[in-house]
Amino acid sequence: MSTEGKPAVLIIGGLGYIGRNLAKYIHDSNLASEIRLVDKHLPELAWLAPEFKEACSRERFMQADASQERSLARIFDREGGKEFDFVFNCGGETRFSQDDKVYELRSHALSMAVGREAAKRKVQCFQELSTGMVYKPESAPRKEMDKLKPWNNQAKWKLKAEEDLAKVDGLNLMIMRIAHVYGPYTGKFLSTALCMARVYQSKGKEMRWLWKEDLRTNTVHIDDVVRALWTGAEWYVKQAKKTPAPIYNIVDHGNTSQGVVAKIMHDVFNIETGFHGTLISAFARLNMDHVVDEVNDETLDPWAELQNAAGISQSTPLSPFMEKELLKDTDLSMDGSAFEKDTGFKYTHEKLTKKGVEEVIESYKRQGWWP
Repeated sequence: MSTEGKPAVLIIGGLGYIGRNLAKYIHDSNLASEIRLVDKHLPELAWLAPEFKEACSRERFMQADASQERSLARIFDREGGKEFDFVFNCGGETRFSQDDKVYELRSHALSMAVGREAAKRKVQCFQELSTGMVYKPESAPRKEMDKLKPWNNQAKWKLKAEEDLAKVDGLNLMIMRIAHVYGPYTGKFLSTALCMARVYQSKGKEMRWLWKEDLRTNTVHIDDVVRALWTGAEWYVKQAKKTPAPIYNIVDHGNTSQGVVAKIMHDVFNIETGFHGTLISAFARLNMDHVVDEVNDETLDPWAELQNAAGISQSTPLSPFMEKELLKDTDLSMDGSAFEKDTGFKYTHEKLTKKGVEEVIESYKRQGWWP
């Protein structure tokens, strides 16, 4: 199939979880005339599953730190003086609980460097990936215009990037605020719960959550995320009015809560699950550091033992390590209807299901990561 006349695509953070899946979707669907992936890590060290080898091949890949001014020409220059049509910024610091300085340099500075360059080169659509954690947490689903009050450092600097990019003259900006992403090979949010559940299963112990079962932990499947990003870019370039920059929530219809996750863990692992009473939760709120340390002490060694017993000697992206910032009593509750209404996008994974979780575990087994 000819790719002539199709957009040329640059993915910053192209080896990250969303970046690699976006590259694979664009490649497999033959949507672009050129795909360039930029990442500061090497593909060999990125735990790429075999099906990503082609989409994330060496000839598409460029190792560079896009937050450095001196790298920008090399990152953005194409043969014959042509420019990229779509730039997706999937880069930045994905770990939680880091110092402000880390996010300022690795997330905010990165967004601003590539955003300014994209404006200078008149890129047709620059997509900034953000998070639903920028909203003031409420259990009722947050809409795009609702009150903002980021509840961790990562989200605080994501929001600052959103606001500062909106001030860049001539930038064709679109902002995507994304819920907890899950899917095959995921090494975030859901994987922590899965590893913990595996430890509790091996010990025959009950897995218990803090706070209440209706605490919202909204989710979205990676396949829907990458389709939404592409749908958004194609929609954006057809719009006559591009300011203010459109902002959209990307989230499934399941309104995932801790209770939903607990039930799935019970069904998949055949373990007892429950919730700590209000007394323990109240104690935990005052002693978060202590509680997090205790949880991690309880799971990290047994996880290492499970891996040893299974003969897993390679390092893997999986760990039951619980981030303090993700144990907060804060709702991630989002309403994604605006994006569907405006672009006609349809979600294929309506909600987090037992089958969806089992597919994730199967992907870990294929990679030799799962004990």
